[in-house]
Amino acid sequence: MTTVAGAAVVVGVDGSSRSMAAVEVAAAEAARRHRPLRIVHALSWPALQLPLPPGLAEASPEAVPTQARAYLVEAVQRAGEVAPGVPTTTELLSGPPAAVLTRVSARAEMLVVGEHGQGGLLFGSVARHLASHSACPVLVVRGELRATGPVVAGVDGSARSADALELALEEAALRGTSLVALHAWTGTDRTELDDEPAASRGTRSGEEQEQRVLAEALAGAADRYPDVPVRRQVVRGHAGALLGEWSHLAQLVVVGDHGSGGLTGHLLGSVGRHLIFEADCPTMVVRSHARSRVG
Repeated sequence: MTTVAGAAVVVGVDGSSRSMAAVEVAAAEAARRHRPLRIVHALSWPALQLPLPPGLAEASPEAVPTQARAYLVEAVQRAGEVAPGVPTTTELLSGPPAAVLTRVSARAEMLVVGEHGQGGLLFGSVARHLASHSACPVLVVRGELRATGPVVAGVDGSARSADALELALEEAALRGTSLVALHAWTGTDRTELDDEPAASRGTRSGEEQEQRVLAEALAGAADRYPDVPVRRQVVRGHAGALLGEWSHLAQLVVVGDHGSGGLTGHLLGSVGRHLIFEADCPTMVVRSHARSRVG
């Protein structure tokens, strides 16, 4: 993955159990990638017009930073238990979580968040915002955390899903597991979108066309990761539902931020939104521009 030189894996915390699970996932990711870990808490109270988390509801403005720092201390302890050799720093930043984390993503290797938190400080809309606006890949921690199972990538033949496929292969290599490359199709006739002359298409079935899309997407990319076993899946159906089914077996699902229109749904679009709220394992959303940064 092309990254900013010296970039850290960044994790957002708010003191909730889910954000602490995100810390553990981020620490493991930093260890695999030989990157530092940066733990960030965004403090936007009292401007934030939402309920405060337990322990802060009765706090004075002066006490809030103290509690926030306690969250960071706990996060450092959790990270150290998972990856004791990873250099770790903390930051207490002022502003709404979505804005703060979007800003820090500009120099991050990867951004890790829980799918929701407490008191609105890290909740679903923040994860959705980051998946659409982050300058780096976003890993949303939800569902079951598994140490086994494949990495599953949604592939639709678009440039954005190619970026997601590349990162999924990289993740599978780092984790020492296999990749499931899933291409879902809805039965839409692809011929009008195909550059191949009609005469050469002949009577090729819809499924044969979709098999070709997946084969072309994997060509070259899989060769760069020869030690990663790849299982190809071409299935008729909705990508979000099919990837959701695979999430019950996977340790990670990877998608682009959106894909090729009506052919397989918008990968964030409907597919990405579905997964970050419904998947039974962590989901990584890869934004295309984030893959082209110069390190």
